[in-house]
Amino acid sequence: MPKPYDAYDADRPLMLRCACGQDHAPGAHGAQTADTEEELSRSFMEASLVKALFPVDSVRRGFLRAVGANTARAAIASLLPVSALQAMAQDKGALEKKDLKIGFIAITCATPLIMAEPLGFYKAQGLNVQLNKTAGWALIRDKMLNKEHDASHFLSPMPLAISMGLGSTQVPMNVATIQNTNGQAITLHVKHKDKRDPKSWKGLKFAVPFEYSMHNFLLRYYLAENGVNPDTDVQIRVTPPPEMVANLRAGNIDGFLGPDPFNQRAVYDEVGFIHILSKEIWDGHPCCAFGISEEFIKRNPNTFAALYRAVITSSLMASQPRDRELIAKVIAPTQYLNQPETVITQVLTGKFADGLGNIKNVPDRANFDPVPWQSMAVWMLTQMKRWGYVKGEVNYKQIAERVFLLTDAKKQMAAAGWRAPEGAYRKFKVMGKEFDPARPEEYIKSFAINKMSAA
Repeated sequence: MPKPYDAYDADRPLMLRCACGQDHAPGAHGAQTADTEEELSRSFMEASLVKALFPVDSVRRGFLRAVGANTARAAIASLLPVSALQAMAQDKGALEKKDLKIGFIAITCATPLIMAEPLGFYKAQGLNVQLNKTAGWALIRDKMLNKEHDASHFLSPMPLAISMGLGSTQVPMNVATIQNTNGQAITLHVKHKDKRDPKSWKGLKFAVPFEYSMHNFLLRYYLAENGVNPDTDVQIRVTPPPEMVANLRAGNIDGFLGPDPFNQRAVYDEVGFIHILSKEIWDGHPCCAFGISEEFIKRNPNTFAALYRAVITSSLMASQPRDRELIAKVIAPTQYLNQPETVITQVLTGKFADGLGNIKNVPDRANFDPVPWQSMAVWMLTQMKRWGYVKGEVNYKQIAERVFLLTDAKKQMAAAGWRAPEGAYRKFKVMGKEFDPARPEEYIKSFAINKMSAA
């Protein structure tokens, strides 16, 4: 007599045992009811989550035998917002396009986009997503412009730059959500442990992942506030994130302001130390974004909404500190970040070694607040103008509101069970200085060091 089907046994096809007690799908008796469809969807998502958390078959079976299916379901329910997924799924039309290609760079900033695949969030929305690991940001940009990718992991300033035609063909591009906040650091080579004062950094070589990046803008800001002109006193070069640690080890650069996990990987490899976390420069700053072209949204509105739901739901789970160790297991494997799990765990939990002999506990070292505040876009535009990337008059408000889809994000957040924030132009402080998005030109002129002073 065959053993009852276990919905968590990923070695067999994902199907639900029929209510009649036989080992076959409920639909074998005829058309499925709405209830059985919901149960099938829930079973699929639960099975996907367990397989992602326990990819080794023997370990997975051991876990299920030890705790039992009901306990496993209860644990999963605390992680997976199944009810929110089901509620969101009711508000959808026919998908114009189900097979999608999404580009990403192998960094922890892409956590929501990445984990949505193994945890079944895309599948729950009827989407078949192929995640394409991409080598660098210029290639990410080009693949979106050439329509090789339908949507992409972006540095949050990139859609602004592309929409303005800065450094590329001008194509209207949108920020649907912020993928992560914080999650960067300035890391220096271990030989510079005596250079803790940035005023002593003149003549050093630094790497950033891209010109149109928060990394570049925050490094420039930090240097300038410490009296170091980023255009004349140091060298700043663009280096793909996966190559940063190797360049630090080889002595090609003295440090970098880069994304995690590479700051922590430099410590893990004993070639670098963390000088300062980016959250200490601007706590809550945006880093990466989930971006998509205006053309794709117009042609595929239902697909875009489904993709939005999947990513927002993933962001909701990623934002919960209690789930970070489990998420580290999901995104560490070769096809995703290809990093030691302990490195990812240190980044996501905020309990980490800094390379100076200290163990730090900073729970929001990396966070996952998806709100694309339009004031963030205005700040990015001020830095583009401050450092000469854009010249002439800038209609800050118009560009910010066209590119950063705040209204859409609030709608999907509310549908997913979040309390959507009010307003669009939230104020914030960078190194203690408040930014008023209503006065961008005054803000630019308030700095002693900018592109004009370098001329």
